[in-house]
Amino acid sequence: MTTTASMANAAVQFPQPPSFSSLDGERHHRKKRLAAAFRLFAKFGYEEGVAGHITARDPELTDHFWVNPLAVPFSMIRVSDLELVDSNGTVVEGDQPVNPAAFAIHSAIHAARPDVVSAAHAHAVHGKAWSTLHRLLDPITQDACSFYRAHSLYDTYGGIVFGSEEAKRIAGALGSTNKAVILANHGFVTVGSSVDEAAYHFINAEHSAHAQLMAEAVGTPKLIDQDVAAGLGGDAYLGWLNFQPYWSQITHEQPDLLG
Repeated sequence: MTTTASMANAAVQFPQPPSFSSLDGERHHRKKRLAAAFRLFAKFGYEEGVAGHITARDPELTDHFWVNPLAVPFSMIRVSDLELVDSNGTVVEGDQPVNPAAFAIHSAIHAARPDVVSAAHAHAVHGKAWSTLHRLLDPITQDACSFYRAHSLYDTYGGIVFGSEEAKRIAGALGSTNKAVILANHGFVTVGSSVDEAAYHFINAEHSAHAQLMAEAVGTPKLIDQDVAAGLGGDAYLGWLNFQPYWSQITHEQPDLLG
């Protein structure tokens, strides 16, 4: 029997990622989402001095990416502040320096992973704490299952990443399909096929690390069944979708970021 409710539900469409009629339109969209991600990271307390960076691959110049200028607070970043960097680390649009470690890590990831539009890294406290354990996250919550068999560990800390060889090793540790890599004694790097996805994965990784640290402080967490965990991994669309409430919230609260 067909009810009014079932008919209404059949007509409801889930939000979908946008499509673009021009490269300029796609570029501007990515930059807006990138500025919003920085504002969110500031709101959530992920900033640590000049550390931390999120990138967005340019849709036309695909070996170039947009990134935050060095020493500009995440809480103040606007679309117009973002800088375009080429594959040699030269700022080709913008007049401020960029973090050398940002270029090293992100250029290696973008080169190794053509599917990656965006990569995110920040020195958020729970990710830093978890990284000192040199362990992967366990599937102990529904949200943490997003990373089950979809993240890796770079089990070496050799100081600030300025060199290309170290950056290539990090990109290699990330692998060809993973959503995240844990940099030992350093923190998380997450990636996605959109800025939305990469930023959400970072937020989720930070929350999952926090949850596991809390759980292990009082006992031994019980793992979710492997088959169940594997079924909860989610795809790029779910990563994008989970970012949408954050986008709505931050653009409502801080519309100046779009300037």
